[in-house]
Amino acid sequence: MQTMPFLIHALSPLHAGTGQAVDVIDLPIARMRATGIPFLPGSSIKGVLRDARHSEDPERVQAAFGPETNRAGDHAGALVVGDARLLALPVRSFHGTFAWVTSPLLLVLAQRDLGLTGVVPEIEGRGAKLPKASRCLHNGRLYLEDLDLRAEEVDTLDPWTRLLAPHASPGGDIFTPRFAVVDDETMTFLWETATQVDARVRVDEQTRTVAPGALWLEESLPPETLLIGLLAADRSRRKSAAMAPGDVLALALGKEEVIQFGGKATTGRGRCRIIPIQTGVKGQ
Repeated sequence: MQTMPFLIHALSPLHAGTGQAVDVIDLPIARMRATGIPFLPGSSIKGVLRDARHSEDPERVQAAFGPETNRAGDHAGALVVGDARLLALPVRSFHGTFAWVTSPLLLVLAQRDLGLTGVVPEIEGRGAKLPKASRCLHNGRLYLEDLDLRAEEVDTLDPWTRLLAPHASPGGDIFTPRFAVVDDETMTFLWETATQVDARVRVDEQTRTVAPGALWLEESLPPETLLIGLLAADRSRRKSAAMAPGDVLALALGKEEVIQFGGKATTGRGRCRIIPIQTGVKGQ
């Protein structure tokens, strides 16, 4: 089986929901059960990628993604799409406007997908590590929302900025000077509180006032959020379309695309770049 990591870069608020919840937020985003890390389900990604291949050879599409629902027992699809897990969350910063914030835990999890080793900084207590020449550092402190963290610039983040900057900010590197790694406890607080929450209403057509019971709170991952996932492929099991694992991956995601993920598409939610990260970058 052959694998290929991919990056999802939110260009507008991204709402991958879990339905309703008995909580302050009526429509929360999906979070992993054990860790609480926000994610975009692989089943959603696979469905969107399949729909985007409507102009391709139907035989090859069914070989890669699986047959139609009424023929699901014919054979399995050759493509496996993993969940896209949060990698970096944009958070308001007192200096630099905002920072792409991640943590050692998120970087270690990303290492498994990317094949990287030995490039995760250690942070003792509450604090942050920043690349050299950071625009977010102010007198040895990093100010995120109402958080005040001790911070220092280090060289150990260079492999991550070299890898992610061309994907997160093509055409001009705004990523490296705004990249920040905070401790895991601070990151947990941020992915629970620094998401985008919008009050939504439905207006009664006759009275032009809010319809009864039609006021709700909707949570989204903010624009500029980065998520990472993994595609895996085996050979085709469809006799009429022989495909090697590399052919399956090339069909599923051969180049960067802009696609809509999640719900609320008609309100502009979910416009994202999805970017394949070729195997050759794993040694960076």
